[in-house]
Amino acid sequence: MTCPIPATTGAALRTCPRAQTAASFDQRGRVRAGLLIALALIAGAAGAFAWWRGRAAEAPAQSPAASSPGAQASGGGTNGGRRFGGANRVQPVSVMPVRRQDVRVSISAVGAISASTTTTVRAQFSGVLQSLNFKEGEPVKAGQLLAQIDPRALQAALTQAEGTLARDKAQLENARLDLARYRDLLAKDALPRQQLDTQQALVRQLEGTVKAEQAAVDNAQLQLSYTRVTAPISGRAGLKQADVGNIVQTGDAGGIVTITQTRPIALLFSVPAVHVPLIAARLRAKEPLPVEAWDRSGTRRLAVGRLATLDNAIDPATDTIKLKALFANDDDALFPNQAVSVRLQLDTQSDVLAVPQAAVLRGAQGFYVYVVNADSSVSVRTVKPGAVDGDWMAVEGALDVGERVVIDGVDRLREGARVEVIAADPRQRAGANAPAGGGRRGSRGGAASGASGAGRGFAEAAGASRPQGPRQAASAAPAAEAGGEERPRWLDRLPPDVAEKVMKMSPDERREWIQKRREERAKSGN
Repeated sequence: MTCPIPATTGAALRTCPRAQTAASFDQRGRVRAGLLIALALIAGAAGAFAWWRGRAAEAPAQSPAASSPGAQASGGGTNGGRRFGGANRVQPVSVMPVRRQDVRVSISAVGAISASTTTTVRAQFSGVLQSLNFKEGEPVKAGQLLAQIDPRALQAALTQAEGTLARDKAQLENARLDLARYRDLLAKDALPRQQLDTQQALVRQLEGTVKAEQAAVDNAQLQLSYTRVTAPISGRAGLKQADVGNIVQTGDAGGIVTITQTRPIALLFSVPAVHVPLIAARLRAKEPLPVEAWDRSGTRRLAVGRLATLDNAIDPATDTIKLKALFANDDDALFPNQAVSVRLQLDTQSDVLAVPQAAVLRGAQGFYVYVVNADSSVSVRTVKPGAVDGDWMAVEGALDVGERVVIDGVDRLREGARVEVIAADPRQRAGANAPAGGGRRGSRGGAASGASGAGRGFAEAAGASRPQGPRQAASAAPAAEAGGEERPRWLDRLPPDVAEKVMKMSPDERREWIQKRREERAKSGN
């Protein structure tokens, strides 16, 4: 029996056996494909649920210490504990003891050094500059010769004035002798009275002329003295503003040289107006207020002086008041217009409880510190911060003198965490001076905290980015808990320069580096 081609109509399907068979196979294929898709979806959902249950089972139970300031500061909760190494992992920390000491109450500001007196030395007579008699940047004394201007023109004028004066003095002397003769003749009635009076008038006239000529001589001498340029004040000479051979004028803006008086030297700075009553009271009581000048970075002290005075008005734009301090500056460490950091000491708190400033942390419940207990665990102590003096801060709280507070490594701590005390200075830590690539395994003693910390860092980096089976977990446990290796064995398979670079990475950088290498290896199929 031959079926019509194509057999697509309902009549053909009913009358043609071959068409019926083909339709049946097509219907069963569609059913089978639907079943396969449904099974795949069910398997995917089951796998996702199993993965979620496994992640939930890995998370440790919430501890009561998570609500403490230390737990909140370190991330708190179950994820934070797993991320930073777990509550049972020993963390390396640096500590400092609590002590009692005097703490200075100071104000920090920024100021500028100003010379006590600044003088621009200018020529008072226009002429040719013949010589300069000072060294740039060197100290000069008041009255010291600085420069010499050509004096010949003024010397000639002085000589002329002196000649005229001598002539007038001779005439005056002759007139006085004649007056004496006339008086003798008048006494003998041998001379008229009028001639005597005329001679007296001539003498007075010549006396006036002599005074005028004497003034001319004095003026010529004064002008001649201007050719010798001397220092009006003692101080430090600046750079020369004119060279030998040039004509200097009295109106030159720069003059010949500038002298600044730097001993003593002044410091101008501003402080908030809220401190004005205390500062004014201390000044009225003649109590010294020490002022320290530091470099801009605040790491090196330049000089120590005292507060001299304060301005007579508060700046309404900034609500500050200007202060002036004086420094002896015997070592010339301060220069005019130099910008410095200022610390004004207002008071001193005697014998107060103090901790390093780095130990004081701030959390949701206020300020606190970590105290290392006798069993190498840490506990949180709430404190009230006070004045800061350098690296130390005055505090109030439940602390005893001699207790050790954590100053480094606090980012991974929480209440009750186990710690290992290491030196605060990295150069003093165990193994710090060991040669690079020296041993394969580090010291496992308590003092070798640097090596154990490095081993823990490598263990975290190698194991935190991928799930571990029982065998990997067993091999990584000694490195994580017992101190680990200073140099993991898998680093020996790397080039020496790459291995050294990996050794210098932080745990987070090392973890990211390992993850990238694994992704590259997965892409290459190796």
